[in-house]
Amino acid sequence: MCGIVGVLGDHEVAPILVEALKRLEYRGYDSAGIATVNNGVLDRRRAVGKLVNLSDLLVHEPLAGKSGIGHTRWATHGAPTVNNAHPHRAGAVSVVHNGIIENYRELRAELAERGLTPETDTDTETIAMLTRAYLNEGMTPRDATEATLKHLEGAFALLFLFDGEEDLMIAARKGSPLAIGHGNGEMFVGSDAIALAPLTDRITYLEEGDWAVVTRAGVEIFDAEGRRANREVTPIRQDSVRIDKAGYKHFMAKEIAEQPVVLADALRHYTRSGALNLPDGLDFTGIERITMVACGTAYYACLVAKYWFEQIARLPVEVDVASEFRYREPPIPGGTASLFVSQSGETADTLAALRYCRDKADRVWSLVNVPTSSIAREADLALPILAGVEVSVASTKAFTNQLLLLALMALKAASQRGHLDAAGLAQALDDMRRLPGLMNQVLTNEARIERLGDRLAEAQDVLFLGRGALYPLALEGALKLKELSYIHAEGYASGELKHGPIALIDRNVPVVVFAPHDGLFEKTVSNMQEVMARHGQVILVTDPEGARLAQEGTAATLILPEAPSLLAPILYAVPAQLLAYHTAVAKGTDVDQPRNLAKSVTVE
Repeated sequence: MCGIVGVLGDHEVAPILVEALKRLEYRGYDSAGIATVNNGVLDRRRAVGKLVNLSDLLVHEPLAGKSGIGHTRWATHGAPTVNNAHPHRAGAVSVVHNGIIENYRELRAELAERGLTPETDTDTETIAMLTRAYLNEGMTPRDATEATLKHLEGAFALLFLFDGEEDLMIAARKGSPLAIGHGNGEMFVGSDAIALAPLTDRITYLEEGDWAVVTRAGVEIFDAEGRRANREVTPIRQDSVRIDKAGYKHFMAKEIAEQPVVLADALRHYTRSGALNLPDGLDFTGIERITMVACGTAYYACLVAKYWFEQIARLPVEVDVASEFRYREPPIPGGTASLFVSQSGETADTLAALRYCRDKADRVWSLVNVPTSSIAREADLALPILAGVEVSVASTKAFTNQLLLLALMALKAASQRGHLDAAGLAQALDDMRRLPGLMNQVLTNEARIERLGDRLAEAQDVLFLGRGALYPLALEGALKLKELSYIHAEGYASGELKHGPIALIDRNVPVVVFAPHDGLFEKTVSNMQEVMARHGQVILVTDPEGARLAQEGTAATLILPEAPSLLAPILYAVPAQLLAYHTAVAKGTDVDQPRNLAKSVTVE
């Protein structure tokens, strides 16, 4: 989602702002801009499209000043145009904003009565207009901002800059993350630590409802009630926020290749000395059901985990899309553990669902990649997936590490509930330790997968099929393909094929079938035969025994190493990712930043 950065520095700030915004490109955006104060004068530059367009504009129209704010916009209210790009300005105030102001129409109507009319289609401009109105009444920037914040409804991270104020920024957070960076005679504000990493190694995260007055001398933080608040200064490890392609063409290619390493790291952390090393707070004693809530790829990870928890631990699981969960006001009976899965830990819908469950569920757990995130801080217990920084919008290594942690959780639940003895647990953990090596074997097939991607790039529609825990992998494979290549793709449970989707099959529709040689293999192959009987072009993804039995008549067969059934969904995620990646490369789309998508969705 939108990226925010602010600097009160000792040097010309425009190049610093642009460089920081480049580190936020992974969030997804369609326009960008900066504003500075120079010799007391507030000015701004904005451009549509990639940051290079803003950089080009600054060459021809430089922007001086040592105080400034910057923004990358992912459009919500109003099309991506220069006029709608941030920073927005009204009189003596400029504002950048991540989130949605839900009552902006009512505020606009009130402002119209004061003779103030908008110049853009955005909700954000209303914030600047309201602050301007208070400044016109004679309020100080600090008081005007505080008065403005009291009237805003919705979710926001905000940063204000004022004409005539070269040593002042005001930041506010409600629903969307915001961090303050501490320097030596300099101060910084950013959407996350990644933006600020080259500038500082000390971060203060604003908590829900906080607002902060930032000067070069430091920061004063106030809570939602206006009381002064002390917030911890957290050191950040530079290696934890380093972003580079390490010689790969795209971040996604790098992150796919990193999966064996980050999986091995997570396994070492959570299975020390050959035993489970999950925290004691992860206690399934007395738990009768689990409610899992997530969005997008994380939701599919939860769907896979539902099979594991129910089959291995005999523990019922309900999985919900976060954006639907709290609006149906589900009852949360006693004995419920609620689990919230989010790569960023800032997903707005997932965070709202967590807050709904917080005083209803017996236990509130989260699975995140950012241990300092809102979802991590507000859960009773947060499990870091330890995937490292993931820059590409399409999740890869975060997904497989989510699956790994969910599998380990299922094993712990099975052990605690008496459905898995010590020998069975030891065998399962021993199998898991083979996973990084198996993944490396899959990656050796990349050249063949690249050729398959070239073929898929010519299709208009693609279907993905799977059974059991491979059914969510079919959903994930379809999601990856459509978000990266813009080809229409759908995932189905193989057994549902003849209940409707088979009508779509013809010789122009590739069908990717995930079918390891397991207890459901014969049934999956029967469905595959129904596709081939109707001239569908089957790409079979299976293991050596599956290939021996079923590859005849397929358009192509991709052979993965044999793996225990518990590991299959994690292993089969890799070819699903590579198929989408190489199809997108063949089509020439923007792999790391697909159109219309954002990495971290911090608005509902």
